[in-house]
Amino acid sequence: MKKAVIALGTNLGHRWENLSKAIRALELLPGSTTVVASSHIYETEPFETPDEQNNYLNMCIIVMTELSPHALLGACLGIEAAMGRKRKVKNGARVIDIDLLLYEDEEIRSEELTIPHPGIRNRAFVMVPLAELFPEKKVFDFDFAAAWQRVDKTGVERLG
Repeated sequence: MKKAVIALGTNLGHRWENLSKAIRALELLPGSTTVVASSHIYETEPFETPDEQNNYLNMCIIVMTELSPHALLGACLGIEAAMGRKRKVKNGARVIDIDLLLYEDEEIRSEELTIPHPGIRNRAFVMVPLAELFPEKKVFDFDFAAAWQRVDKTGVERLG
């Protein structure tokens, strides 16, 4: 079993319900995938979006899984599709976004998958819930303490 860190975000439809459905779907994956910790939910303004959008709800979770990083990514993409995610416009509004951020003992740079996720250090909406789960600002071998100091966390509001 390995630990992985996943970020969830949504800004369409019933946002709280979307997060709950995504978490339930992740726990139904094969390979004994189990959510072992979750951050609070944070509301954030859209980031680098091409159009006017609703605010997002974001959170991070830690899962234990027997799935490989690529299999876990495939499962996350499948859950997004099953929940109605359309990938028509880059950074467009979405019913759910499931990003595999980190995977224990893995560093991957391939066409399909990059671990650690390349956007972590620039996105307060990821770092704030991540720092809640890892207050020392270090996950596995990934240290985000310097990025934490640098990134503007204004507008990331804890809801629940």
